[in-house]
This record gives sequence, structure tokens and C-alpha cells, in this order.
Amino acid sequence: MALIGVLGGMGPLATVDFMGKVVQLTNASCDQQHLPMLVANLPHIADRSRAILGDGEDCLDGLLEGIDLLNRNDVGLVTVPCNSAHHWYAQMRAHSRAPVLHIAEACVAAIPAGARRVAVLGTGGTMVSGFYQAALAERDIEPLVPDAAMQQRIAASIHEVKAGALDAAGAHLAVVLDDLAARGVSAAVMGCTEIPLAAQQLRDPPLKLIDSSLELARATVSFALERGWNRPQ
Repeated sequence: MALIGVLGGMGPLATVDFMGKVVQLTNASCDQQHLPMLVANLPHIADRSRAILGDGEDCLDGLLEGIDLLNRNDVGLVTVPCNSAHHWYAQMRAHSRAPVLHIAEACVAAIPAGARRVAVLGTGGTMVSGFYQAALAERDIEPLVPDAAMQQRIAASIHEVKAGALDAAGAHLAVVLDDLAARGVSAAVMGCTEIPLAAQQLRDPPLKLIDSSLELARATVSFALERGWNRPQ
């Protein structure tokens, strides 16, 4: 059986959200037409953003142990619904026996044609890592990186999602989006898989939001359907 391997738990709510998107994106009329997934929900992996910023425990060993678990189960694809973890994408890809999708590549590919300036919303570690800025620059799109006050709000929103306080998370995000809209920004990448959960609390966001979790799910479903993994063997 061909399996989608999900290296998750970073955080758990974001992993469940990603799994739900995979299910919703799969055109199936019965259980047997859905895509098989093996989910490694590993919430004890050290904080990725703090590791990147140099004030937390190294998390690479934990990520690679998760890849080992998926390797042992012969998954045919690895997908990681955590943006900050992609700071170590090269190491995960080298360690995996299966292809590993890159969340930023999937997300940036979904930006509407003609966009020339896009904000990046993510953890402090993701911002320092710079892989979104690089992916946007490759498409001749200018990345707008939040200032310190805005980044503090984004961090607070992410923290509230991880704590299960979605209303508070949405309130923090609303302030950020209003600020960006006032600066003339028309689109933003939600470059942390917690942020879409905060955005679900907003009735009418003032700018277009590109959901990294949704785009990773789309890339995952496309990969699997092209190989017929939805058809019982």
C-alpha cells in the first residue's frame, strides 16, 4: 500500500487541520477512495523557531527520528505541516527514502499572477531562516517582512493557537492584517500552519491570505492522485 507520511505534531491542531484539508480535497464517494496517510504526531520535538533563533534546544535529531519512523513504514511521500521545520528541509530530504514536499514552494506557487509585493507571516525563526523570502524573490515578488511590533503580534497569535485559544489568536491576527492593509499590502502568505486556524476566526480579512497548510495539502493530494493511491489495490 502506498502511504502519505505526515511528520506532524508541530503543532497538533495544525496537523489535524492539514489532515482535514487532505480529506476535503480528495474527490471520494466512499472510504476506500480516500488517500492512506500514516501520521507521526510528535509534539515533543523541540521548538523549531527557538532552535533557529539560537535560544532553544536543537530539534534536528527529533525531526530526523520522525523521518526514520516514516522510513520504517515505507511511506511513498513525506509531508511536514510545519513551516519552521523547513529550515532543515535539506537534512530531512537527505534522510528520507521518499520524496519530501517543500511547504514554501507549494505556497508561493499559489500566489496570484501579477502580485509584486507580498507579506510573509510566520514565526520569528521562519523569518530569520529566510526561505520564504528566497522563494518569493525567485518569482520576482518583493517579500514584506513584518516589523518588530507586528512580529510580536504574529507570535502571540501563533502561541494562542497552540494553547487552544482561537478567539484570542484571531484578535491578534486581525490587528496585523489591518496594519498591513493600511500600508497598501494586498496579499500575505500565512507561513505558519497555526495562522490559518487564527484566520478562520475572522469574518472578512482585509487582504488575500495564502494558506500554507492548504497549499501543502493540495500538493500532497496531487502527488498521490497522480500515482493512483486513492484506488484500492
